[in-house]
Amino acid sequence: MDLKSLLNQALNSDIVQQGQAKVKNSSSSSSLKSLGAGAVGGGLVSLLMGSKKSKKIGKKLGKNALKVGGVAVLGALAYKVYNDYQSKQVSTGTTENFDAQDDYHSELILKAMIAAAKADGHVDQQEMAHIESTLEQSGADNTLQQLVHVELNKPLDPAEVARLAHSPQQASEVYLASLIVIDEQNFMEKAYLQELAKQLRLDSEVTYQLEQQLQN
Repeated sequence: MDLKSLLNQALNSDIVQQGQAKVKNSSSSSSLKSLGAGAVGGGLVSLLMGSKKSKKIGKKLGKNALKVGGVAVLGALAYKVYNDYQSKQVSTGTTENFDAQDDYHSELILKAMIAAAKADGHVDQQEMAHIESTLEQSGADNTLQQLVHVELNKPLDPAEVARLAHSPQQASEVYLASLIVIDEQNFMEKAYLQELAKQLRLDSEVTYQLEQQLQN
């Protein structure tokens, strides 16, 4: 199993499939709520989120859950939010379209999620070992196992996470991936999210619109 396969499994899990809505045309908000709920059932992401947080986020599923496309949906929505914001500015930068074939998105999302999961300090050595064992049993390749090991064990640094983004659109992607895991009711996690937004240099309107995608 490679990185993209793992994330698509995590972000497009059985929880989403079992909750498919009968409506054909959902809003991007409904789709992303499903994405967050799907992450709960995705093994690695579920472990990262912790059981208490998983139960809370699992409640976001709701009636309008649709099967989503994992990494591609998250990235495309983040890019759309930023590009929509950019189009309203007097002085606009270069519009960047989401490229679903670029594997860097998977790496970006996973690293952002792991960092966000560590923000409240709940991922201890025992849980790290559990996560790595789960990865190995799932058939994850050596490259993926090593990537997760490094990310789990490095010190938490919002500035370093922000540097993963090579454009404002990717900055939005990092923020959105982090939102899926973060519990904003937790002081430490909220503080991390605020510092991450600062380091990503995202306008408050952009972060607000990204946060709206996960509102009930």
